[in-house]
Amino acid sequence: MISRDITIKNSVGLYARPATFFIQRANSYKSSIWIEKDDRRVNAKSLLGVLSMAIAGGTTVTLIADGPDEAEAIGALELLVSTEI
Repeated sequence: MISRDITIKNSVGLYARPATFFIQRANSYKSSIWIEKDDRRVNAKSLLGVLSMAIAGGTTVTLIADGPDEAEAIGALELLVSTEI
């Protein structure tokens, strides 16, 4: 299991379209992936879970992955949110 703190660079955060792109990318990996913010953790492969976190632009969250492609998953998701989706 690995985890990494990342800052959401998209000005609107992980809402609607950016959240959909994030979830689609997360679902392309076999590893279990979670997003943690303010002592709350949700499945990063769940649209409802990600949207319920209300992650605004500039927010720092922790990505956690556990599985056979965990390092690749964390790297790809970090790259995705470090750009203006």
